[in-house]
Amino acid sequence: MQSEETTTAAERAVAEHIVGVGPWEGPWPEDERYDPELLERGDRRNVLDRYRYWTMEAIVADLDSRRHPFHVAIENWQHDLNIGTVVRTANAFNAAAVHIIGRRRWNRRGAMVTDRYLHVHHHPDVESFAAWAREEGLTVLGVDLFPDSVPLETYDLPERCVLVFGQEGPGLSPEAVEAAESTLSIEQFGSTRSMNAASAAAIAMHAWVRRWAFGQRV
Repeated sequence: MQSEETTTAAERAVAEHIVGVGPWEGPWPEDERYDPELLERGDRRNVLDRYRYWTMEAIVADLDSRRHPFHVAIENWQHDLNIGTVVRTANAFNAAAVHIIGRRRWNRRGAMVTDRYLHVHHHPDVESFAAWAREEGLTVLGVDLFPDSVPLETYDLPERCVLVFGQEGPGLSPEAVEAAESTLSIEQFGSTRSMNAASAAAIAMHAWVRRWAFGQRV
């Protein structure tokens, strides 16, 4: 059991770990990207230091100027708790947009407000989503573990594509598999039958980044 002194010290350390920055010190910048309220009160948001004190609109505009041309789509038939985490990862890799297929409402807790800096679109079903992708000239690629899936590790991802992820448990729906040009799998070496959906999404997005942001061909 921890002593009262040790517990108090731990609690004090947590209390002193404050995210972000306090009020702006010195003359205020004249750049219109800065938010007067944040300059006055401080900026405790979950954003990179380069965006401290910027308005949300200014951050989105800057991200828009350099978004990657891959999209992320997530099926939402059972209100999967992983969706928020996938959205947060899509923000981290600056995906062009996130698409929710199925139920419009999705669990945002795991996104940690990062969806505000992304373009999130809704499609009521796979058919309407697939039609949109065709109009945009985007290759639809499912990510799931099937006997006939193509290994992600050796697949040459196209630059303009949509990575589609199913829900934890059931995975991609038959309609999504049918709409995809290919279904990609992530090689596993342990005993578990499958990995967490959000983890798989992060690996697939990073594979695109390695291929097109860093030029690492398979």
